[in-house]
Amino acid sequence: MLRIGLLLAAIVIGPAVGRGQRPNILWLSCEDISPHLGCYGDPHAITPNLDALAAQGTRFSHAFTAAGVCAPCRSTIITGMYQNSIGTHHMRCNARLPAWLKPFPILLREAGYYCTNNSKTDYQFQHPSASDIWDESSSRAHWKNRPDGVPFFAVFNFTGCHESGIASEAKYRAVTAGLTPDQRQDPARLTTLPPYYPDTPIVREDWKRNYELITAMDAWVGQHLQALEEAGLADDTIVFFWSDHGVGLPRAKRWLYDSGTRIPLIVRIPQQFRVAGQGQPGSVESRLVSSVDFGPTVLRLCGVDVPAWMQGQPFLGGDLPAERSAVFGARDRMDERYDVIRSMRDHRFRYIRNFEPLKPYYQYMNTPEKGATMKEIRRAEREGTLPPAARQYALGYKPAEELYDLQTDPHEIHNLAEDPRYQQRLQRMREALLEWQMEVRDIGLIPEAEIVLREAEAGSRYDILRQEGGREMVAVLVEIADAASQGLPAKDRLLAALHNPDASIRYWAATGLGNMGRAAGADALQALQRRLDDGSPSVRIAAARGVCRLGDVPRGLPVLVEELRSPHEWGRLAAAIVLDEMEEQARPALSALQQALHDQPNKYIVRVANKAVNDLLGTEHQVP
Repeated sequence: MLRIGLLLAAIVIGPAVGRGQRPNILWLSCEDISPHLGCYGDPHAITPNLDALAAQGTRFSHAFTAAGVCAPCRSTIITGMYQNSIGTHHMRCNARLPAWLKPFPILLREAGYYCTNNSKTDYQFQHPSASDIWDESSSRAHWKNRPDGVPFFAVFNFTGCHESGIASEAKYRAVTAGLTPDQRQDPARLTTLPPYYPDTPIVREDWKRNYELITAMDAWVGQHLQALEEAGLADDTIVFFWSDHGVGLPRAKRWLYDSGTRIPLIVRIPQQFRVAGQGQPGSVESRLVSSVDFGPTVLRLCGVDVPAWMQGQPFLGGDLPAERSAVFGARDRMDERYDVIRSMRDHRFRYIRNFEPLKPYYQYMNTPEKGATMKEIRRAEREGTLPPAARQYALGYKPAEELYDLQTDPHEIHNLAEDPRYQQRLQRMREALLEWQMEVRDIGLIPEAEIVLREAEAGSRYDILRQEGGREMVAVLVEIADAASQGLPAKDRLLAALHNPDASIRYWAATGLGNMGRAAGADALQALQRRLDDGSPSVRIAAARGVCRLGDVPRGLPVLVEELRSPHEWGRLAAAIVLDEMEEQARPALSALQQALHDQPNKYIVRVANKAVNDLLGTEHQVP
């Protein structure tokens, strides 16, 4: 079923709307909110404008984003391609796209649409530029500026409910300044606080702010809808409302659980543009929708051919492909920390694959650590007062696989992956996830520094695994990454893989041997030492980490120091992360870490080096 769905998504789907009957399209997007709206049944939400929009159109109950953070998600939305397929999967990266890959507004413009963006981009590629994609992309961009008689596609983005609106007192007050007393929330009376947070006044204050920021956003939605009405365009314009991912709090934003990827999606379709009963007022649509589908859907509604290369598929309009049987998600580098996680979600179950289970859930990252809720979690960790549902996230490791029944466990707390009753389902979802990774040529298991090196040769990140054997290579990478967390039973396999001609395979082999520590033995240490001068910076760093973990710090540490000064930007970050994880063993590298704080164009390297320096000096973490 999954394979069929993916193949159908690749078929060119022709126009559904006559060229003389083209609708306008208005996108109202916001940041960092889950479906905490009245129309979604939230008892505390004050969202009259969005509730009215849902009453006039369709509320999608199972809409998800392809990542739990903004920029990777927005790259999927603008291209109709998965971020881990085109190389935009790391938060704040700069991929080179294939020359033929046109962001979908370009296709709309070629079909005669006036396209504006006000004003967030965050696409994670430079070419084509915003000026190539849009007729105008700025804080002044507006559908009102279009030539007479020209249909429009206009995007407006509300930034006020971003996580910074919760974390920053000044921003929170500014965004919510217009709220009336009866639109304010009493934090003590909120019954929707997730069980994986400490139930403290500080955490409840953050949860309250989330609701009030959403209410402020709802008023903004009302203003845009009113502008349409006043211009006499409401009956000629299809309106979409959506969020780029879930709520901007820990274990939600950046994560692949429902809390991070399940979003509100409301679409109002004027009667003249409704097809096959779609868009009926007050309707609820339960089909699975992914953010990668947004672009193809707009093309379909506007009568523009959906290119065969798009991995998303339309969910509105005529001649629709078969409904999705699942949606998929990916988490990779989040700011300054790497983690490789993949997810599959059907109507009831979520499967998560942690490819780096020996990393903690809550790696130290500068941005979330600033938040009040994260500080409360850290305090409760130290004091041993975390609620039961939160304790697993305080561990220094994760399970390799997670399986949740959302029908009985909506907060995804009870992992069923080892439950004998669910082994068949686990196996089916495991296989389906692997099939998806192979289908899209998931490059997320290739180290970032290696991706940059290969991009120059391949022409684009998308093309790295598009050569003959690329599909099978994904399966090999999945297998070797899995072996890297299996411990001693995988030792012989990893030793052999150290000689593989592909640097990515050698990287995971070195990482896996390093994960074993001294238990790997003298032969593993010697094998890793021979890889300290490998041609790939990623392999050198993984080998140096392993050599240090296996007991030869004097041999491994100088290699890490050298890589900290190398010309490979993401190699420098990887080296800094290893040095930070070494804690006291990295003290001889203190001077090199301090030097990395200066004249360093990559702020993430500065963040990691700064944390390592402060830990070694026993000083408070203050990022320059």
